[in-house]
Amino acid sequence: MVQLSPPPAVHWITDTLQKAGHDTWAVGGAVRDILSGHYAGDWDLTTQARPQQIEQLFKRTVPIGIEHGTVGVLARDGTLFEVTTFRRDVETDGRHAVVTFADTIEEDLARRDFTINALAWHPIEQKLLDPFGGLKDLEAGILKTVGVPEKRFAEDYLRILRAFRFAGRFDLRIDEASWKALCDGTEHLRGLSCERVRDELLKALDRHRIPSRTLSLYAKTGALGVLYPELDELRTVDHSVALNRWEFTLASIDELPPGNAFLRLAQFLHLLDPKKVVGILVRLRFSNAQTDETSQQASASPLPGLGADDQAIRRWLSSNSPERLNALARLELARARAHPSLRKTPSKVVDSWRRARLIRATGVPLSISDLAIDGNDLIRIGLRPGPNFARILEDLLDFVLTDPTQNERRVLKAHVEARLGAYEE
Repeated sequence: MVQLSPPPAVHWITDTLQKAGHDTWAVGGAVRDILSGHYAGDWDLTTQARPQQIEQLFKRTVPIGIEHGTVGVLARDGTLFEVTTFRRDVETDGRHAVVTFADTIEEDLARRDFTINALAWHPIEQKLLDPFGGLKDLEAGILKTVGVPEKRFAEDYLRILRAFRFAGRFDLRIDEASWKALCDGTEHLRGLSCERVRDELLKALDRHRIPSRTLSLYAKTGALGVLYPELDELRTVDHSVALNRWEFTLASIDELPPGNAFLRLAQFLHLLDPKKVVGILVRLRFSNAQTDETSQQASASPLPGLGADDQAIRRWLSSNSPERLNALARLELARARAHPSLRKTPSKVVDSWRRARLIRATGVPLSISDLAIDGNDLIRIGLRPGPNFARILEDLLDFVLTDPTQNERRVLKAHVEARLGAYEE
């Protein structure tokens, strides 16, 4: 008997399905995580029942992926639990699998990627089903495929990236046969969709306490050069400098707390030039907003040092966006902690951060929207709307960044009128 203490709804869903004659088990990350001593996330269930039967047994369901056998069952408190019919692979091509419904939990577990993921626990009988020795591998600190490694990776080459993630997260050693197979298969990663590659990277960056363990495997196996050749260039040893750029990148990511994948992503890219940063983000099909924000964070200039005057800090805040201050400070602080011999120690970064926050808190104008006049005022002065408006407002912002006390309607109007000739050139 193995007790895992799932949420009450897991027992309720399982009991409902079992009483209707459908064998049902808890599978996936929650079972694995608890057995490895980690916090359990979402609880997923797999059952002999077909999707239509699941929908008939529960009043509140969500058709998450009926075609793939998955139905979302809503608990009384509104929590959603995914319930998936037993499945087995029919055909695979390295990118995805064609599956069909199966009749037994053993068939379902046999299609899983790694032994640590081929564990099932019965909430009613409190019995652990472990046909491939996943628990033993967890205890021994080994990551091993279910079945022949070459065949398992060839079914879906995304499993190579999943191997990196699981090995990194749980600090596992990839067994020799699996290691050789995934190294031999890295070239096939080119055939994966950009979205799947992106999502695996974000998962590795999101919740892992030490993401460098996963990212270093990308480099050791050659996967980094296949998927991110721009980053692979950071591994080139430059004997003229003491700092190894790749190792520094990994160390600085580790200094950022879990739970903010995009902040860590910006750190991952920060040693690349802005064009390469944008190129990677576009290639991975991030949204325009995500690409803009992450690239701005990755390419931002350092906080002004303690010797900088207030104007320099105002201009830095204006150039990098006041709303971005905390994120940029966290990135720079992580770099300083990763390599304290850099230009600024962690304490100096914190001091610069505090000073910039104080200046921002005074309410000084830092963006065009903070100006005492706007486009309507320019029209009242007699200017015609057009491309010059942006140039004029930028000039006014530069004017008040030098001296914030000049941000008055009367003063700015006079400044525009005095420079009308320059604006028309």
